[in-house]
Amino acid sequence: MEVTLLVEATENAFRILEDARKHAEGIIDTAVELTSEETKVHEAKRLQEIFTGAQKRKTALQNFAGTAVILYAFWILLSGIFDLFHLVLGGICCIVVAYLYHDLLFANVRVGDIRIVAWRFIRYIPWLMYQILMSNIHVASLVLRREMPIAPQVVKFKTKLETDISCVTLANSITLTPGTITMDIQDGEFYVHALSKKVADELKAGEMEDRVAHIFMEADHLYVQDVLDAANIYSALRV
Repeated sequence: MEVTLLVEATENAFRILEDARKHAEGIIDTAVELTSEETKVHEAKRLQEIFTGAQKRKTALQNFAGTAVILYAFWILLSGIFDLFHLVLGGICCIVVAYLYHDLLFANVRVGDIRIVAWRFIRYIPWLMYQILMSNIHVASLVLRREMPIAPQVVKFKTKLETDISCVTLANSITLTPGTITMDIQDGEFYVHALSKKVADELKAGEMEDRVAHIFMEADHLYVQDVLDAANIYSALRV
């Protein structure tokens, strides 16, 4: 009787040990699986951070290069000095300014590639120069007439532009054009002094505003070219 009880107790003890071993193995397997999943998630996050950081560095480098080129082109255009000393000095100044403020010019690139913005800005310059030329002729015709038929007035209009850089571009374009001067910008409203009714009407027509909005891809000014540019980018990403 005592031997039978001893055998049964021994069997029960081994059974309990076997169950405990299986349970421990299950816990270990579960821990390994969880650790593996956590490792995979952590690795994926690390790779995503590396990719995002590389993208940010690439974007910052492109913004810096684009800003430096545009500033240097404007410096050469406005200075009119082409000796080696001034060209090198101007280049250094443009590089320093671009390094400090490269995130301002391309702050609102909505469709991915700053080269589109830079190219549109370059294409905008000849149109602006043509407007400056025609405005010079118009102002000269007013001044040279004996009766001097000017009609000074302050034009107030609400801009549809959304970012600071686009508003600054429009304000400077208006001021560079003879016959109009940007006096103030308050809460998206432009106050512009116009020398005559003709220049005031041209300003109200909004062509210059639309062209500036086209450069910076403003949402309220959707052009067919915006869609085509976006389609090219998405096609390149799918390849």
